[in-house]
Amino acid sequence: MSFELFVSLRYLRSKRKQAFISVNTVISVAGVMVGVMAMMVVLAVMTGFSADIKSKILGMNAHIRVMSRTGRLQGYERVLKQIEGIAGVEATAPFIHGQVMLRSGTGVSGAVLKGIDPDLAGRVLALEQSMKQQDLRALITPAQPAGNRRLPSIPGVILGKELARLLLVGPGDELYAISPAAGTLTPMGARVPRMVRLRVVGVFDSGMYDYDSSFAYVSIATAQDLLKLGTAVHGLEVKVSDIYQVSKLAQKILTSLGPGYWTQDWMQMNKNFFSALKLEKTVMFIILVLIVLVAAFNIVSTLIMIVMEKTKDIAILKSMGMTAKGVMKIFMIEGLIIGILGTVLGLVGGGVLCFLLDRYEFVRLPSDVYYISTLPVRVQAMDVTLVAVSAIAISFLATLYPAFQASRMDPVSAIRYE
Repeated sequence: MSFELFVSLRYLRSKRKQAFISVNTVISVAGVMVGVMAMMVVLAVMTGFSADIKSKILGMNAHIRVMSRTGRLQGYERVLKQIEGIAGVEATAPFIHGQVMLRSGTGVSGAVLKGIDPDLAGRVLALEQSMKQQDLRALITPAQPAGNRRLPSIPGVILGKELARLLLVGPGDELYAISPAAGTLTPMGARVPRMVRLRVVGVFDSGMYDYDSSFAYVSIATAQDLLKLGTAVHGLEVKVSDIYQVSKLAQKILTSLGPGYWTQDWMQMNKNFFSALKLEKTVMFIILVLIVLVAAFNIVSTLIMIVMEKTKDIAILKSMGMTAKGVMKIFMIEGLIIGILGTVLGLVGGGVLCFLLDRYEFVRLPSDVYYISTLPVRVQAMDVTLVAVSAIAISFLATLYPAFQASRMDPVSAIRYE
C-alpha cells in the first residue's frame, strides 16, 4: 500500500472533530449511489424497451421484402427458390398486402389485410407464437359436410386481439371483407366494392397495439380473390440469419434477380422509430449525469472541509519532506474512494432493482398508450461500464480543485502560531 493511500484511508476512518464533515461524507456517497442507480435503471429500461419493440416488430414483419417494380409479382415460385439459394437467407414466403373494410354484425373497422401462405409464413413470421392453441393452417378451411352434400367452405381470417374486440367477434364468427379498390364499375360509372365472407379462425396477441388493432391475415388464395390479383402476389418476405446484415443481403438479392425488382429491409421500414429511441436514450443519459454532478459538488465541499480540518497535518507532512504532488494525491485518492464506494453501491442497488422489475413486473403500462404492457428491463455490460466510468470520472474531476488547493498550502503559514 502506498503512503498516500494509507493516509487517505486513515483520514476517512478517523473520528472527526466536526461531526458535520462525517455526515457530509455519507451524503456524498449516497448522492453518487442514487445517481448511479438512476442511470443504471433508466438505461436498462430504455435498452429493454428498444429490444422488446425490435423483437415484436421483427416477429410481425419480415427482415427483407422483395417486390416487383410493376406492383405485382407473377410466377413467384421461381423467384422464391432463387432467393433461398443465396447464402445468409433462411426462409422466404409470398405475401399480399392491402387495405380493406371489415364488417361484422355488430361493428365496422378498417384493417390491413395480409395474405400469407400458411405452410411458408411460419418460417418467416412469429405469428403462430402470438396465437393461443391455434396454427396458421386454420386459414385453409376444408369443405364442411351437410347431410349427403358438401357445402363450399368459408375462407378463414386471423384477427388481432384489439381488432376482434372492436368488431365484437371471436373464433367461429363470420364477417365481411370489403375492398373498394377491387370493385367493379357499373354502366353509370359508379364503383361497386368487392365483398367476401370470412370466418374468424384465430386471434393473435402480438403485444403491440398498432398491430393488434389493424392487422387481419388470410390465405394467399383468399387475398388474391378479394383483391383480384389472379395468381400474382405483391412480393416475397425474407428471413435472414443476421438481422444486422440485411443491407448487404438485400443488395445480393437484387444482383441475383436483376433489374425489375426492389427491396425494403426492416431497418429502412423503422428507421425513424429506432433513431428516435436511440436519441431518447442518449438524452436521458445526459440528463441523469446531472444527478451525479450534484453529488460531485458534495464531494468537493467534503474535501474542502477535510482540507481545512487537516491544515496542521498537511503542514507537518510537507515540513517532513512530502511534495505538493504527494499531498495532492492524498486528497484525490480520498475523493476517488468516496466516488468508487458510491458507484459500487449504486451498481449493486441498481442491479437488485432491475432484477425485481424484471422478475415481478410490478409496473404495469396501458398497452393502448404505450407499445408495451409491462416495463421491460435488459442490463447490458456496455451500459453498466458506461455508468461506472462516468460516475468515477466525475468523482475524479471533483477532487482536483480541493486537492490542488491543499498542495499549495504553505507549511510555515499553517503552523506559525502553533
